[in-house]
Amino acid sequence: MSRPRIVSDSIVIDGSTEQIFDLLADPRQHRLIDGSGAVQGLVSGPDRLGHGARFGMQMKVGLPYRITNTVVEYDENRLIGWQHLARHVWRYELEPVREGTRVTESWDWSGSPYARVLEFLGFPSRNRQGIAASLPKLKALAEKRAEANS
Repeated sequence: MSRPRIVSDSIVIDGSTEQIFDLLADPRQHRLIDGSGAVQGLVSGPDRLGHGARFGMQMKVGLPYRITNTVVEYDENRLIGWQHLARHVWRYELEPVREGTRVTESWDWSGSPYARVLEFLGFPSRNRQGIAASLPKLKALAEKRAEANS
């Protein structure tokens, strides 16, 4: 049995699950919240993601490339996760708390056939750092938009 391969972190955002989920479900916003610097822009996709939706992104990790993601986990205002051909999942889980919404971002490479290669190349550490940088960006954007709408 293989061990779980997941890195994650959480942050509490002063906003509703609906407001935050709206940002995460809009692939055009992903570049604004990406802390890794890898997301360069949207290539194609719907205005709002749902289960099974596909969206293409311009990426750069060393060299520029394009990747197509598919939403594989979806529960409106609670959970959204997508994967591409390497079959690792980027996931956001939203939980209402007294102070607003706890958002947990994770990178799960448990199901990837390339798990050992990803570990060798240092992606768990890189993605942990990216998550640590993405969550404050998501918080700032969500709280700024909530303030503007109030």
